Amino acid sequence: MPEGYEVFPHAEIEQGYLCTSPTVRVRRYGERYILTVKERCSTASTAIHNREEEFVLSREAYQKLRSKCEGRMVVKTRYRIPLDEGLTAELDIFHDAHEGLMLVEVEFPDTRSADRFVPPAWFGMDVSRDPRYRNSCLALE
Repeated sequence: MPEGYEVFPHAEIEQGYLCTSPTVRVRRYGERYILTVKERCSTASTAIHNREEEFVLSREAYQKLRSKCEGRMVVKTRYRIPLDEGLTAELDIFHDAHEGLMLVEVEFPDTRSADRFVPPAWFGMDVSRDPRYRNSCLALE
């Protein structure tokens, strides 16, 4: 873990899954409520490329859709940690059923940047292609 990660900007996230193919989730990110439709795109790069569309929800709409998730929920704290070249590491520390699990993700402006990226040592093992670590899979456990 990076020393002092607790001082970086962070927010509590609660997200539930309505569907996993394509992924349709509702998320409370702090005081923001979002519906996301996400599907994996094929690419020749070693990077994982997803297409996402987000829609702002009211608190009431979020609560109604959340009730349809039938327990398929993930709860975590996300820390936003600056990296070199203007990138940001999003460190997720999970709670409840996944207490103790920590995952980190970086979003890149393009696949070339992703292919050139050398992660800091604190990132640990790369589980990007292991479906067990997708939030949509974790929500089903």
